[in-house]
Amino acid sequence: MLLKTLFDRTCALFGLIVLSPVLLAVAILIRAKMPGGPVIFKQTRIGRYGKPFTMCKFRSMTVNHGGSSISIKGENRITPLGSVLRKYKLDELPELWNVLKGDMSLVGPRPDVPGYADKLQGGDREILCLRPGITGPASLKYRNEEELLARQPDPQRYNDEVIFPDKTRINRAYLERWSFALDLKIIFCTVLGKDFKQIP
Repeated sequence: MLLKTLFDRTCALFGLIVLSPVLLAVAILIRAKMPGGPVIFKQTRIGRYGKPFTMCKFRSMTVNHGGSSISIKGENRITPLGSVLRKYKLDELPELWNVLKGDMSLVGPRPDVPGYADKLQGGDREILCLRPGITGPASLKYRNEEELLARQPDPQRYNDEVIFPDKTRINRAYLERWSFALDLKIIFCTVLGKDFKQIP
């Protein structure tokens, strides 16, 4: 996967340079509209081979909210500006820095918070051989995850019993069928907001 690594880091560097005006504008908005907290939200996530790393995102929630590890649309802890950032995935732009550092890839399984990787059993643990990604087939299927969870009577249980196992299945299929062309298709679908159905 040397080609994947070279492509990731080249695109991440290019993206950080080209999108620097957007990054600056978002940072200024957060500072102005969401004072009293950091612009960048840092959180420990599980990366390749199960090693933890610090993932960077634009802050979209109130400070010291003490909420759960899953996010639900309409939660009070998500600020109005944060809701817009999350809707258009602008909060995830700082993850390009994680890609440049080698913690993440452009395409791969979304990095989970500590604890979820421990739920992977048997062959599913092979998913940890991949660098986590900004986007991926499971991310595309569940791009409206917050809205889906908001409709459930028990969002945490639905996430643990339905969404997490399905994402694991999709990520396992991605690992087994990976190719550079597949990554390009997933990136294309992500940028254009199209559905990706090549992996069942």
